[in-house]
Amino acid sequence: MGDKYFTLSELNLEGQLLGFVGGEPGKYKYLQLAVPTGNVEIKLSKELRRSLSLSLVPGQQIRVYGHSKLDSHTSKIKIKAYRVIPIDGYPNQDLPPQPKARIMVCQKSGCLKRGGKELLSELEKTLGDRNLLDKVTIEYTSCQKCCSSAPNWVLEIGNKKYKNISTNAIASLLESHLTE
Repeated sequence: MGDKYFTLSELNLEGQLLGFVGGEPGKYKYLQLAVPTGNVEIKLSKELRRSLSLSLVPGQQIRVYGHSKLDSHTSKIKIKAYRVIPIDGYPNQDLPPQPKARIMVCQKSGCLKRGGKELLSELEKTLGDRNLLDKVTIEYTSCQKCCSSAPNWVLEIGNKKYKNISTNAIASLLESHLTE
């Protein structure tokens, strides 16, 4: 069997906003973007739907960060945006700040005994060295129910979650997702 969609790549598109479609006002599911090769319809993540339809105007130049996926049944490429920013002189004071990423670190005794304190200090040092501490919220949690792989932590960026990856991998993911 297999998945219906195959992830192709991350992408970065620049173009002119043509408008929003699908759904009710304030909760549009798609934006239409004019790029040099034609018009593209891009699905918006749920976090972006309300804020963008209220803050962007048709005709505005924007940059869209997203993922492209191939539908194995129809052979069509679908694009989903996780970040949209204006790139021209339109006022953007109404744009909400990009949501911070979260790192949830288990603080129960099993994780602390297996290196949780060292993990936390290494994580803070790595993020500080790369000037990423202001782009992430570190939260202390109770048991994450994965005691055999302690110390446990989860990086959450939007709808994506990464578990128990190295501190350098966390910093790299944050740089690729949150910096321009």
